[in-house]
Order: sequence, then C-alpha cells, then structure tokens
Amino acid sequence: MSLLVVGLSHRSAPVSVLERAALSADAQIKLLQDTVAAEPATEASLLATCNRIELYADVDKFHAGVAELSTLLAQHSGVGLDELTPYLYVHYEDRAVHHLFSVACGLDSMVVGEGQVLGQIKDSLAKAQELHSAGRLLNDLFQQALRVGKRAHSETGIDRAGQSLVTFGLEQLAEGGDVQDWARGKKALVIGAGSMSSLAAATLARAGVAEIVVANRTQDRAERLAEILNEADDTDVPARAVPMDAVPLELTRADIAVSCTGATGLVLAAEEVAAAVEGRTGQPVAFDEAGSGGRTADKAPAPRAHADGADVRQTPLPPTSVGTDENCPLDVAAVQGGFSVLGEAAVAGMDAATLEQHAAWAAGSAVDRREAARRSPEADAELITALAATVATVGRIPERRKPEPVAEVPRPAPALSLLDLAMPRDIDAAVHRLAGVRLVDIESLAEASADAPMAADVDEVRRIVADEVAAFGAALRAAHITPTVVALRTMAADVVANEIARLEGRLPGLDDKHRSEITQTVRRVVDKLLHAPTVRVKQLAAEPGGAGYADALRTLFDLDQETVASVSRAEDSTEKNRGPR
Repeated sequence: MSLLVVGLSHRSAPVSVLERAALSADAQIKLLQDTVAAEPATEASLLATCNRIELYADVDKFHAGVAELSTLLAQHSGVGLDELTPYLYVHYEDRAVHHLFSVACGLDSMVVGEGQVLGQIKDSLAKAQELHSAGRLLNDLFQQALRVGKRAHSETGIDRAGQSLVTFGLEQLAEGGDVQDWARGKKALVIGAGSMSSLAAATLARAGVAEIVVANRTQDRAERLAEILNEADDTDVPARAVPMDAVPLELTRADIAVSCTGATGLVLAAEEVAAAVEGRTGQPVAFDEAGSGGRTADKAPAPRAHADGADVRQTPLPPTSVGTDENCPLDVAAVQGGFSVLGEAAVAGMDAATLEQHAAWAAGSAVDRREAARRSPEADAELITALAATVATVGRIPERRKPEPVAEVPRPAPALSLLDLAMPRDIDAAVHRLAGVRLVDIESLAEASADAPMAADVDEVRRIVADEVAAFGAALRAAHITPTVVALRTMAADVVANEIARLEGRLPGLDDKHRSEITQTVRRVVDKLLHAPTVRVKQLAAEPGGAGYADALRTLFDLDQETVASVSRAEDSTEKNRGPR
C-alpha cells in the first residue's frame, strides 16, 4: 500500500489561510488531473470542504509524492509553497486510512460527530470516478470510509456529540438559547442552493421560520430548492426563489440570512449590510469601533457634576504599575488591581510613613521616612485627608475604597442575524463591527467549537475506527497478492492446456468423451495442488509484514513479473473506468 494524503484543515491552519487556499470547482478538477499526470501518483482524489482541503493519492515514492502533492496544492490554491508548508500535514499508509476514517466519523470535524462530512466524502469519490482519477485503492478506501462513517452513527451515540455546522451556527446566533424559540416567526434568506444551503434551508424550516427566500446565481437551482421546501411533508413553511440581484431588497425584509456559495469574492459587503439594516430599521447604522461582534457599542461616559455645579469630565486614570509615575515611593504590589495609585483606594491600609512619603512626592517635596515613622497613629487620619486634598489639587478624581459594581447597559437584540458558512467567506468580516448586526462565520465557529464538550461515545467511535483500519489493511494486503495468485493459476491453466494438446498429438484417436474426462481430471489435480498454498498465502499476506509472500510466490513458481503487473493494471483500469456509483 502506498496511500498518501497531504492537506490542511481548521486544526492545522488559521481560517485566513484556509480561506485563501480554497479551491474553485474548476481548480479542483485541474488539481486532480495534474496529480494523476505527475510521476509519483497513479490515483488521486480531493476532499475539499469549508474547513479542509486534502489531496489523497496512490504514490510509488513517499518523499517524491509529498513534494509533488504539496507543490500542486500550492500552485492551484495560489498560496505560496513556503507560506503553505507550515500548515500542511502528511499521513501515509495506515495513518492515512485512519485519518480518512476519523474524518468520515466526524471525529476530525469542527463540530465533533457531525454527519454532513459523509455527503462530502461521497461527492469527492463521485468526482474522482467521473474524472477516472480513482483506481482500485481510492475506490475501496472511500467506499469503506462511507461504510465506517455510517456504522459509527448507527452503532454509537456520536450524533449526540455533534451536529451539522448549520445547526451549530444557528445555536451561536441564538446565543445559547433554543434555536426553535429564537427562529420561530422570523423571515429567512438563504443565499446559495448547494448542499450546505439546502441543509440550512431545511433546518430553518424545521425550526419554524415564517418564510424562506432562496437566492442563487442559477435561478433554476433556486426554484428547485424552493419547490422541495414547499413540498416537504414535515413542514409548512412557504418558500420562494429570487435572483441574486434581489438580495439587497430581500435583506431589508429578512431577520436571518445564511450564505454559502462557491463565489471566490464577497457576496455581501459591509456597506450593503449596513444599507439593508438602515432600510429595515430606518436608522443609520454605525460601525462599532470596539469590535463588539455586531453588538451596540458602549456609549461614552456621562460627565460628573462638580461640587460647585460645574461639569467636570472624567480623565483616564494612570495604570497601576510600577514606573508609571517616576520616583513614586508607593509599593504598588500591595495595592488592589484596578485602582489609581493617586486615589484614596490605593492608599487605604498603608502605614502612615508610606502615606506621608507618597503625599510629599505627589506635592513635589521630599520627606524623610524615619521622621515620618515617628508620627502618632492619630496623625494617620489627618494624613489621609491631606493626601486626598493633594490628589484633588493635582487634578485626580478620588475613588471610593470599594468600587461600586458597574451596571452593564443592556444591548438590544440585533436587527439582522447573519450566518456565513462559505470558504472563502461570502460576507465581509467588517460586518462584525456593525451595530445592530450579529455575524457568525467559520472563524467564529472555530473559536466556539474549541470548547465544545466531547461525548462519551467518542471513545467507542475511536475503537470502531481502529478496528476498521486494521481490517482494511488486512484486506488490502491480501488483495496485493491477488495478481500473483491469478498469474499462478493462469500459468497452471496454460500447463494443463499444453499437456492436453500434447496428449491429443500422441493419441489422435481419442474420442471427445475420454478427452473431456482426462482434461477435467488433470484440471482437478492441478486445482487441488494449488488450493492450499494459494489460500494460505492470502492469509499470511493479510497479516502485518505479509507483503513479502507475493515475492516468495513469484520466486518459487518462477512467475513472469510482467504477467503479474499486467493483471494488476487490468484490474486497476477496470476500477478507474467504472465511473460514479
């Protein structure tokens, strides 16, 4: 086995790199074609999703294969090889099988346990079969991965551990609340009509939205998706299709918008979203410079009233760190964090000598610490009062000894909730800073999923994966010796045919009945002689380290290497020309 996978995913690369490395449909086709045309690879398949790009290949040389596949990924993604290399991972032979099976079970997904990746693996195999880039190895590998993924979902509770990115994204928009309660009665806009968009539309329909509008560059696909939604038996949510140029108008009517297209550029710019919210609310939309993720920006603090009635605006207090104010004698390490070293709270609990020295420093004079130490305890109160007066003199605002809790201003619910599941992104990241808008995209989903709990069933799925990897390796090793066994039986059949022909030459009067009986007898003898060694050699070859038995069989029976190779090529050609199933 010489299976190699080179790729990058949300686990190895930041979203910004994944976004730049995303491949268009045409680029994916060209990458597969160039991979099988390259010298080290004989088969190739590409698994490209919103959070991973993985190139699988059957190679005859490991190091040359890694170099070639890495170079091809860089060329077709447009990201320089030097920049891309730190984010690439490589799996070989059994580790490559283990990786794909783990992906198929949802163990390597952004949301652990999600099942949507099975459809993506199926699409990947169909594309490789259509382009005839998948031979026996990749056909068997991807079909087995689909079976392993289905087994994991049917035999364990891995579905309880995760869900699709759509559901997870909607949960993030609902900010921890129930998605159905949050979505019920809202109007939804779905941009795109592919598999992810279709899943989003179906999920929103089951959540009870009031209406679903589908926009797509190909109008027929949008209409087909709307028709499927209208005909669904489990929901009664009305759906309609609109052209892409109607998106700005529909955005002013929508409460929720989900976008997942194959576009290489932005579908929604920040200015377009701002205009849509303004058209919806009638109020101008400002950018939240604090980057609050679409929440309303905090207002500037109101001015405080001075004792004489004049407005005094607050000035920022200096940070509480040593060296902020030169030559300050106060031991800041003993001060509670968050207070001004010149405020009352900072000096509370300090001894009189330190307080006096600090007061003198603040007033611009020096005080001898030994003399200050001789002060009576009764002087401490006066010293604190003097210090407070000094603080007022230098323009600082004294703080309370115990700060009052700051009441947070309730933030209004967003007027528009956006879910961007595309890679590269469909919605401008600057939308995060729009007040009144909440945007959840692949990057924020990656951050949220990092702390998602793992289900107890994950361990059971890992055991399934380990067992299936061992079984697949055994089957593959056994299959590796099959061309040699076929060549041996072909040679034996030729020997039987030659001997029967020689017998006919020596016994020309042999009738058909006797000739047939002799032929069958000789064949049975040969088959019985070959049966035990060929069955046993397949069993031995299936064990780890059993690859050498094929060589031994060829040597013992003096089999022609080219004959064995031709059998292998014929089987592989059959697999490649099988086409989509």
